[in-house]
Amino acid sequence: MLSYVIKRTLTAVMLAVAVASIVFLALYLVPGDPAEVLLSSGGVEPPAEAVRALRVDLGLDRPIFWQYLVFLADLMRGDLGQSFSNGNPVWDTIMVRLPRTLELIFCATIISLIVGIPCGLIAAIRQGEATDRVLSLLASVAMSLPIFVVGTAMVYVFAQKFHLVPAGGYVAFSEDPGKHLLLLLMPSIAIAIGFSATVFRMSRATVAMVLTKDWVRTARSKGISERQVMTWHIVRNALGPVVTVVGLQMGNLLGGSVLVEYVFNWPGLSGYLVTAIEHRDYPSVRGIVLVVATLFIFINLVVDMIYMILDPRVRH
Repeated sequence: MLSYVIKRTLTAVMLAVAVASIVFLALYLVPGDPAEVLLSSGGVEPPAEAVRALRVDLGLDRPIFWQYLVFLADLMRGDLGQSFSNGNPVWDTIMVRLPRTLELIFCATIISLIVGIPCGLIAAIRQGEATDRVLSLLASVAMSLPIFVVGTAMVYVFAQKFHLVPAGGYVAFSEDPGKHLLLLLMPSIAIAIGFSATVFRMSRATVAMVLTKDWVRTARSKGISERQVMTWHIVRNALGPVVTVVGLQMGNLLGGSVLVEYVFNWPGLSGYLVTAIEHRDYPSVRGIVLVVATLFIFINLVVDMIYMILDPRVRH
């Protein structure tokens, strides 16, 4: 097991470096000069001398291979560079915004697991009955609703119509814990609606499949209580694929929560990425993508470890 973990960790490091290199090279294929974009104001074309001077200051006048070597050298020291837009260290900005996005994803995941797994279990046990049909219909509707539509509808109904919660914004937990959690509630639920539907469908499918296995019938024929059969023989064997789907969804949400952050004015990492792309802020884009890719790889590594614990056959 230890050798497996070491091998996966080394693979994760190589993947992270490969992603960083691909992003670095791909950014130079994007149309637009960062120096010209930064100096443009109100649609007025900046002077050519000013653009050339800024390119020298930003190091964009050097050959791309030299810039790549400098980027790798800085990366080995843990330096993601400085933003072209404001000159602030990219790492510091990411460390301010990343916890907000992770908090949003974590809360949405908890809600999705609490709702999706029990509902999927009930639907699988009552397969073909009215309960199963109703839950499956609700899950299909939840998966078909675009997240920006859900978010906008929630803002209109709960914030503007009934004034139950604020429409959006952000307050640090240390400043006002109650308001922080209140502002976190709606965006987390907006993400969790579609997420929980995915968890539900996977849970229902895997539990329904496990229910037909021979070991379940054997356990029941031995007189084992239904609660023990459900816990140790059905749920545990059905959780593996569910954990995999949850891990993939969490990874996708790291860079895909931009619409929720925009609708609810949540200052997370995804919104920062969009702004950096618009301004051709190469160091910020590279830093964000590298951090997101590293987290995605780490989440998949953790999922593999959990899968190994749930299913001892994977260890061999």
